[in-house]
Amino acid sequence: MPVLPKYGRGALSDVVPVLCAPGGPRTVPSWMPSVVAGAPRVVLLLLDGLGWNQFEAHREHMPTLSSFVGSHITTIAPTTTAAALTSLATGLAPGEHGIIGYRMDMGDTVMNVLRWADENGDLRRRYPPQQVQPCPPFLGLSVPVLSKGELQGSGFTLAHLAGVKEMGWRAVSSIPVIVNNALASGEEFVYVYYDGVDKIAHERGFGEFYEAELRAADALVADILSVLPSDTVLVVTADHGQVHVGENTILPSTDVSEHVHHQSGEGRFRWLHARRGRVDALRDACQQYSNVAWVVDKAQVLDEQWFGPRVTDAVARRMGDIALAAHAPVSFDEPLDSGPYQLICRHGSLTADEMLVPLLAKVV
Repeated sequence: MPVLPKYGRGALSDVVPVLCAPGGPRTVPSWMPSVVAGAPRVVLLLLDGLGWNQFEAHREHMPTLSSFVGSHITTIAPTTTAAALTSLATGLAPGEHGIIGYRMDMGDTVMNVLRWADENGDLRRRYPPQQVQPCPPFLGLSVPVLSKGELQGSGFTLAHLAGVKEMGWRAVSSIPVIVNNALASGEEFVYVYYDGVDKIAHERGFGEFYEAELRAADALVADILSVLPSDTVLVVTADHGQVHVGENTILPSTDVSEHVHHQSGEGRFRWLHARRGRVDALRDACQQYSNVAWVVDKAQVLDEQWFGPRVTDAVARRMGDIALAAHAPVSFDEPLDSGPYQLICRHGSLTADEMLVPLLAKVV
């Protein structure tokens, strides 16, 4: 069975509403590390791509993070960066904030959300980011956000981080310095985004490069800890885990593709949009993949609340008719979502390796 998000009971979308609550996190739910309670200052570090199962299997490479208290929570569905980062920032499930995948059906085109573009170019004017995703981040507070400098002003940044205090970094070594300066200026909450683990897993897979990156990420955790004033808590989480897919890519068979108008989503959570009047035929044809994927229609996704207990009409229209959510280590090919290199590790589906993420904390 798929691992469903625990919205309201310990999902990634529940973290910021606790940490940014008025007056600070005075009381915390059972899924939040108890050291967070009463902390006057909080630094939240998101390590993109560090799933709980991968962390557990590689603890020897992350001794600093292994000294933290806490356990795992679920991320959201689909387990893709665009949807998860938006859920973390806004405190909402994808069904409410509307960013539901890596490539999202906008009605007249399919938009790559991270690039905010389609194959013909930039879509910021046609689809203004703050109209596509209007929910404010961090409970409407203007908090310091540290991410790569080149991400500032991008369509996706405007969509999920509108109104924050952008503090872009160019080198990883700058992150602790900027965190220290922000806290020294009186900030009580700082959000840090680091994408190294995800990038290496995509490009190199699991192995010596991945282990080297885990050590580098752990050194970053240690460096941030070293600059924190007393009584400050560092909280570490992630947006999703990873699955080693390699060359296990499935090309849609002709008896499936003949019913498909277009595709959206990503390789491990592939939305198929049926030709007019072909939904039932498409569902039947897709059963050939039931040995490697959960074959579900939109009604089941909505009924089982994969994208949250509330899904707006606008968001529902962005969904396809049939979803192929891989449970085997495979991905479903779509030529328009290819990149400069083949992805070795991937994510997007609802397996434990993708859904479970750490929520760990340590107080100085």
